[in-house]
Amino acid sequence: MVLEETGQQSWLARVHNWRVTHVSDKMFLLILAFLVGLLSAVAAYSLHSIINLIVSLLTSQFERTSANWLYLVYPVIGIYLTSLFVRYIVRDDISHGITRILYAISSNKSRLKSHNTWSSVIASAITIGFGGSVGAEAPIVLTGSAIGSNLGQLFHLDRKTLMTLVGCGAAGAIAGIFKAPVAGLVFTLEVLLIDMTMSSLLPILVSCMTATCFTYIFSGDAALFTFHLDNEWTVQRVPACLLLGVSCGLVSLYFIRTMSFAEGIFARFKERPYVRLAIGGSMLSLLIFLFPSLFGEGYSSINLLLNGQTEADWNQLLDNSLFAGQTALLIPYIALVLLFKVFATSATNGGGGCGGTFAPSLFVGCFTGFLFARLWNIEQVGVYVPEKNFALMGMAGVMSGVMHAPLTGIFLIAELTGGYSLLLPLMIVSVMSYLTIIIFEPHSIYGARLAKEGRLLTHHTDHAVLTLMNLESVIDRDYMAVDPDMELGQIVNKVSRSHSRVLPVLDSAGTLLGEIDIMHIRKVMFRIELYHHFQASQLMEEPRATLQETALMPTVMKTFEKTGAEWLPVVNTSGHLKGYISRQRLYTLYRKMVHDMSED
Repeated sequence: MVLEETGQQSWLARVHNWRVTHVSDKMFLLILAFLVGLLSAVAAYSLHSIINLIVSLLTSQFERTSANWLYLVYPVIGIYLTSLFVRYIVRDDISHGITRILYAISSNKSRLKSHNTWSSVIASAITIGFGGSVGAEAPIVLTGSAIGSNLGQLFHLDRKTLMTLVGCGAAGAIAGIFKAPVAGLVFTLEVLLIDMTMSSLLPILVSCMTATCFTYIFSGDAALFTFHLDNEWTVQRVPACLLLGVSCGLVSLYFIRTMSFAEGIFARFKERPYVRLAIGGSMLSLLIFLFPSLFGEGYSSINLLLNGQTEADWNQLLDNSLFAGQTALLIPYIALVLLFKVFATSATNGGGGCGGTFAPSLFVGCFTGFLFARLWNIEQVGVYVPEKNFALMGMAGVMSGVMHAPLTGIFLIAELTGGYSLLLPLMIVSVMSYLTIIIFEPHSIYGARLAKEGRLLTHHTDHAVLTLMNLESVIDRDYMAVDPDMELGQIVNKVSRSHSRVLPVLDSAGTLLGEIDIMHIRKVMFRIELYHHFQASQLMEEPRATLQETALMPTVMKTFEKTGAEWLPVVNTSGHLKGYISRQRLYTLYRKMVHDMSED
């Protein structure tokens, strides 16, 4: 669609018109995918640089052999500064980044607000830099998706293309953060539930490749986590891997259920931010003071478990805490950190901070795998299992369970650490974790909130189309209403000007009292002598069903199928008529959207 000329064209209109003339839609989408990948890499690098700078400034002077009381102060300051930034500068809710993306795809035509391209970066940098026990990944994924969405909106692209660009941003963000292009691709497929048709696969691959390459340029070859395989995997460890997968699934269940419970507690104080700050800040500070491993993303602790060779290496986890030097307490310490990480993450976000659950799931998984291997070896259940290898597999297992994304867990951990030699055990653990968690939780931690509202997009085409359809867009508000006292003669006059076969009968407040079906009054409507003998209240009948304006499209479709009606009224909670929905119009739109989604 060429933008209309109004006087002197803006630069954007000139660029758009030149593009339409000289660049095909497919090539233009690839160009935008490249830009999205580049900008996502820049955002990811900037966020991690800011976080590392803040952490270095705050903690460089800490004593390693004793507890540090500033752990009681920094997290509260970070949450408070973040809440002020969100409340007075952003003035919008930016929490639950990936859930927000899923909502935009399913309910807002893949449109994300422009401030999402920068607000989450600043907010999460403050939160995590001051010790908030959350991850930077979800904010960066939201940022990348917002970049894609806003670029698409800038050039007035259609909803299908916007969805692809949102996927490009998310995939580019994951690929850039972890230098893992394949993980970025499968993350978009599994978590954002964007179908990989030929029209969307290539742009997402371009975004992943671009983001990964530029991240290497920005930060060099160093991986986020380092891992060196010292002990080759053997088939004798299959039973241990299977049991670790089940354990990771149960830990994932604990993670999701505890997180949901804690969010419910903080939601009670939604309108009282200082109460939330007091509760969340106090809980977080106390937990970090007791267990410094909970400070920030916790990647340094993960690297200790992945690279430790001796007890002295692993005992470094106790540094800066009340447990420093008490090596006999390492296992209880790891178990307690594993349990309390979820509370620390909930307290951070519930108190007013900004961050995601991506890094916490990696953290919990690493501690789970290490603890499992250590207990297995202590009890001498079977063949020896190396703790560092199982810590790595635990990361994939818990991530797969929490996100319901086994492929993401497998490829992310394999790419992240170069642990491709452990690909088979990674697959065993991830799949077993996923099969365990779906027994109890049908949706991921990101999708559960939307699933409760019936707004979660899935790969099931019928359900996906109904989720994407908007009730507001199919309501016909151009109806001819009649009063209950209106005589037949006046009703016939209304019928002559109506484009539907149904006339609603409304009282003075607009409340729906009933409706008159033209086909049911044919015997009297052409008899002039009866025009003053019948009133609307005598001719009206109850609608076959009424629809609430908040009804979801699957409910609307089922109501039409059940009643066989051609028209159904839509009312609000007070019973006031909002308009009518035509069965024919609804099914026409449905068929068109199914056709559009089926095209490659």
